[in-house]
Amino acid sequence: MYTRLFVLAVVSGLFAAAPSLAQVPVPVPAAAPAAVAAVPPEPALEWHPVAQWGLEGRAFGDMDRLRYFDRFPAVAEGRVTANVWNLSRDSAGMMVRFRTDATDIWANYTLRNERLAGANMTAIGASGIDLYARDPAGKWRWVGVTRPAGKVVRQSIINDLAPGTREYAAYLPLYNGVDEIAIGVPPGAKFERLAPRTEKPIVFYGTSITHGASASRPGMAHPAILGRRFDRPVVNLGFSGNGRMDAAVGELLVKIDAAVYVIDCLPNMNAAQVREKCIPLVKQIRAMRPETPIVLVEDRRFTNAWVRAKQTAFHDDNHAALRESFETLQKQGVKGLFYLGGDALLGDDSEGATDGSHPNDLGFVRQADAFEPVLRAALGDRK
Repeated sequence: MYTRLFVLAVVSGLFAAAPSLAQVPVPVPAAAPAAVAAVPPEPALEWHPVAQWGLEGRAFGDMDRLRYFDRFPAVAEGRVTANVWNLSRDSAGMMVRFRTDATDIWANYTLRNERLAGANMTAIGASGIDLYARDPAGKWRWVGVTRPAGKVVRQSIINDLAPGTREYAAYLPLYNGVDEIAIGVPPGAKFERLAPRTEKPIVFYGTSITHGASASRPGMAHPAILGRRFDRPVVNLGFSGNGRMDAAVGELLVKIDAAVYVIDCLPNMNAAQVREKCIPLVKQIRAMRPETPIVLVEDRRFTNAWVRAKQTAFHDDNHAALRESFETLQKQGVKGLFYLGGDALLGDDSEGATDGSHPNDLGFVRQADAFEPVLRAALGDRK
């Protein structure tokens, strides 16, 4: 009896003296180093400054610019609003073409603004370079992008390309400006600088949607998509929050010898403004460009307007005002007018926008699908 009690006492003491599991130090393995993307060393490269052979989407000929990559000439400062002027310094819609057999293609460029992205724009879309090439059938196909991490971007767009000589098109940033840009290829690679095409461009005047919000990359904005489909230059005069059928912008529009003008300003206007400004803008263009087709585009509907009665009423009023203006112009004998409805521009399933307003890539493809037949009719079905 006493022996058993003694053993129990000893065992109890051992357990009482032992630390709890919470007190026992557990070996912790050393933290694994954070994964860091391997940055390949820069190879030997030959650089070709883009300003030496020119850009498509750069309208107004040789009129002076403060920067080569501005969309408006210097004379526009003080004539257009301050907001439009500032936004015109973004390089949206500009594109450079070249032909090369290089297996690696690099870009070296300096951005105008430190801010690389926006609330509804990725850094690639706002500040990146987006590269396409023609495939063996002649169709434009996507190749690669830069991934900006700072104001100065010097990096590979694509490497390990299959052998062959191809025509390339590099789209410039949508929501940033460019101070300078050069394309780099390995020494000995063939490189042909392709001058801007001389065909009359499709000219888009519009809002942030035309400007490119919220495309994931510059080539996915609908003006760029349509430029590839028509194989024709485009000029992107989208001004985020500031596409309002302004006469001062009209003065610049008529200086461009366009194949067709697309007026897509309703997302930044209300019905009263449409009734006030649409007819004067069309007549302003027609006075200087009597034969150039003009396409009037209704406001796209917010993708959640189906559950927002006030938003639906806003779209209804805007559409009615544009339709009235269009019919009045027709009755007055203005020729060469075309009309694009807005109800289905982003589709009918609410999946075509990032924030209800600005298209995602799906929405931009849907917009291009809606624009294409109207533009074909305006152009006489010419590619």
